[in-house]
Amino acid sequence: MTFENFIDTRKYTERLCERLETEDFVVQAVEEVSPAKWHLAHTTWFFETFLLKPHLSTYREFHPRYSYLFNSYYNAVGSRTHRFHRGLMTRPPVAEVMAYREYVNQEMGILLSKRMTEEVTLLLELGINHEQQHQELLITDLKYNLSLNPLHPEVLDIAEYPKRGETGWESIDEGIYEVGHQGKKFSYDNEHGRHKVFLEAFNISRALVTNGEFEEFIRAGGYQNVDLWHSDGWEWVTKNELKRPLYWQESGQGFKYYTLEGMKVVDPGAPVAHVSFYEAAAYAEWVGCRLPTEFQWEVASSRFDWGQRWEWTNSAYLPYPRYQKAPGAIGEYNGKFMINQMVLRGASVATPDGHSRHTYRNFFPPQSAWQFSGIRLVK
Repeated sequence: MTFENFIDTRKYTERLCERLETEDFVVQAVEEVSPAKWHLAHTTWFFETFLLKPHLSTYREFHPRYSYLFNSYYNAVGSRTHRFHRGLMTRPPVAEVMAYREYVNQEMGILLSKRMTEEVTLLLELGINHEQQHQELLITDLKYNLSLNPLHPEVLDIAEYPKRGETGWESIDEGIYEVGHQGKKFSYDNEHGRHKVFLEAFNISRALVTNGEFEEFIRAGGYQNVDLWHSDGWEWVTKNELKRPLYWQESGQGFKYYTLEGMKVVDPGAPVAHVSFYEAAAYAEWVGCRLPTEFQWEVASSRFDWGQRWEWTNSAYLPYPRYQKAPGAIGEYNGKFMINQMVLRGASVATPDGHSRHTYRNFFPPQSAWQFSGIRLVK
């Protein structure tokens, strides 16, 4: 990784915000999503905290309270503002956050012009990948925040609903397979501990479930059929009176959905998105199939196209054999979330270039639906 890689990543984050109005940067509709301004500042705080402060002796903080404002969940770094208060921070203004980004960029240029140690090189790569994660979160959080605006703002075109390509099923033989990351390219610690797994023979769909197929589930009463749902899922559906995926609205005889390009008629041929694990599992039950385990998905992933949707698996987010959490604050990055989460595999239309691989283990609680999450079936 070089300073040019760093700058390219930083500029892409800002390009995602080019069509936003000042007011758009501050909105936080629910605790789970963050304002665009916070993402811009937090990714900057990461480089300041983990690279500049410990490794550049001449560095001086841009603002003494920014560490409190823009820390996310790193307990080892110190106290922080409550997550649900991020949308209340009208100050610092957007212009000052952008000045903060530029200041840290310049200081990073000074640091990276020196002879880089192995530690700095590894932290730079982690920081770039961290910002890429937040680029995707910025997109998905922005979509949720703006979806509540009845004007249906049009702010970004990422071709959210591409056409489905492949069809049919791929057969995978029974056998012992190796899973987990190998090689020297970047990966997160939760991918490490490559190990063997035994898989019975299975068939996996080459195609993701489409909007049209999921609409059939809706019209067949899938959201009202208790037999299709996990107990927790049924409680979630009934408590929230859910009848359709996130962002869908009934429109005459059909459905529309909100996109970052505004409201659109649901495209029946595009892969369904923004479904929770609960919805994905209920749909799979309805068609007499299952969701793949993360190991089935990884072993079969070379046999089909992936990358349009994060794909729910039937695997809980747990450590691999020989998993080792890094010491200090960096060790809080993945390990402490290995409870009450389900694994998603693949990537999505919001994932930046160069930030996907077949061993990537994304994870969210089973009720989460604001990511571009979809469904692939096994039988």
